[in-house]
Amino acid sequence: MPHREALPWQPYPHLTDSERVTRARSFRDAMASRRSCRMFSEDPVPRDVIEAALAAAGSAPSGANRQPWHFSVVSSIEAKCAIRVAAEEEERAFYNGRAGSEWLDALSPLGTGADKPFLEIAPWLIVVFAQRRGGPDPDNLKQNYYVTESVGIACGLLLATLHQAGVATLVHTPSPMRFLNRICRRPDHEKPAMVIVAGHPGEDATIPAHALEKKSLEQIASWL
Repeated sequence: MPHREALPWQPYPHLTDSERVTRARSFRDAMASRRSCRMFSEDPVPRDVIEAALAAAGSAPSGANRQPWHFSVVSSIEAKCAIRVAAEEEERAFYNGRAGSEWLDALSPLGTGADKPFLEIAPWLIVVFAQRRGGPDPDNLKQNYYVTESVGIACGLLLATLHQAGVATLVHTPSPMRFLNRICRRPDHEKPAMVIVAGHPGEDATIPAHALEKKSLEQIASWL
């Protein structure tokens, strides 16, 4: 086998089993309170919070440690407006026929529609791109591996960090999303994965009752 540099394992703090259970349940309870927000205020969120959340996302495991993600952070009024205009055009097509009746029926309890004012109102839009190819040399990009899985894990860490910081979020996935490459000036080998809207909830923010219906542990897990 080829030689590879290896470093000693960095141990976790010593914990008793009881302390581990307490920590796991505490994080579980904190994350269980997260809800998708669709009504934001214009109140600012410090850039330091967004940077810390992005650094947490960047620590995610990835196929061959290729880290196949890029986060375009949008705060300018002009760029947010451009994203809203393009996204709403695709959303109107989606709600007016592109989506099948079964899909629309599934969305109905959430009360969503083609209008997306939060794309302009929220202070931050984090546009997540999945890099199918990457590397330090833009003229000799290499294949990335397990891109979808890796980006999904990174986005989960990003959402968890923002929630822990008391920042409301929404995952928005207009389809198709190629307009995001143009607005964010990203290359064609990067595929838009999602827009994460981040900010403070508006005074009129509500939570659809349907969003509180979560599957039980018995429904989502099996033990062999």
